[in-house]
Amino acid sequence: MKQRISRAVSRAKYAAAGAAVGAGLGGLFSRSAASTGGAVGALVGAVLGETSSSAKSAYEKYTDDSD
Repeated sequence: MKQRISRAVSRAKYAAAGAAVGAGLGGLFSRSAASTGGAVGALVGAVLGETSSSAKSAYEKYTDDSD
């Protein structure tokens, strides 16, 4: 259970950072672009967070099996 919560928090951190960057970049153009940029940035951040946590867990599983 602890691992699931940790993975969810990791994804949330990446999504929040992605949303902030996307909204900041979109805000340079217009209010509507800021909203869209935040949504797209959050989606990209969540995908990166999931990919990174999957890679970490696969690496940990591999290193645990080889010992």
